Amino acid sequence: MRIRIVDAFTDRPFAGNPAGVLILDAFPDDERLQKIALEVNHAETAFAHRLPEGGEADWALRWFTPAAEVNMCGHATLATAHVLYSTGAHEGPVRFATRSGVLVAAPGADGSITLDFPTAPLTAVELPPGVTEALGAEALAAFDTGPNIGDLLVEVADEKTVHALAPDLKSLGAHSERGIIATARAEDPGRGYDFVSRCFFPNIGIDEDPVTGSAHTALAPYWSERLGRTELTGLQASPRSGRVRTELRGERTLLSGRAVTVIDGELLA
Repeated sequence: MRIRIVDAFTDRPFAGNPAGVLILDAFPDDERLQKIALEVNHAETAFAHRLPEGGEADWALRWFTPAAEVNMCGHATLATAHVLYSTGAHEGPVRFATRSGVLVAAPGADGSITLDFPTAPLTAVELPPGVTEALGAEALAAFDTGPNIGDLLVEVADEKTVHALAPDLKSLGAHSERGIIATARAEDPGRGYDFVSRCFFPNIGIDEDPVTGSAHTALAPYWSERLGRTELTGLQASPRSGRVRTELRGERTLLSGRAVTVIDGELLA
């Protein structure tokens, strides 16, 4: 099997969020998929195979962390679309059949790729006891992000607080299905982004995700309401860092970014 490592939501190698991508003839059994994802040991590994013509989707797509299969992954979808385009396996918009329904990726004239994802339904919740202590910062508001994501979204005081977070990951995992999205308004929008975030997902084997496309389906509606604009740019302030352009379109959210292939090899086992 051909395997590639792609850095997503970045235009340079060794930044953004790395994902494994395997283009297959068909999916092997789940145990093998999980073992490959564990071997790759990135936040997600994407597996895709072509579907028969004439259906509602062009490719089947699944995502696995080192520990589990997930319902939605933005950066690995972006990485998969990048591989399809860069290898000539697909041209134009590509429709992926996934656990979250049909997701569409489309190439842009500037080299970026735009993903069309369902907008996360945000529900205000009482801050669960212990979150402040586990996160290491006071939360101003807390929201459930719905079944596709399964995170707790919390706003903290400011951008500096987001950068300084050093959570107790073991304790943090008790407060949501997947993990915690911590966010704040950008200190200086003149730097080219409107809000910042960091994402901690200890429940699926990812202490901190470098750049999380799926989280931005919740961050986009959250900040669009507060900032009064439907088009925003988010900076995910992980050590690798990356930017996600978002456009809120009601029940759908567009996520745009670039990707770079950094490793292209063969899986021998």
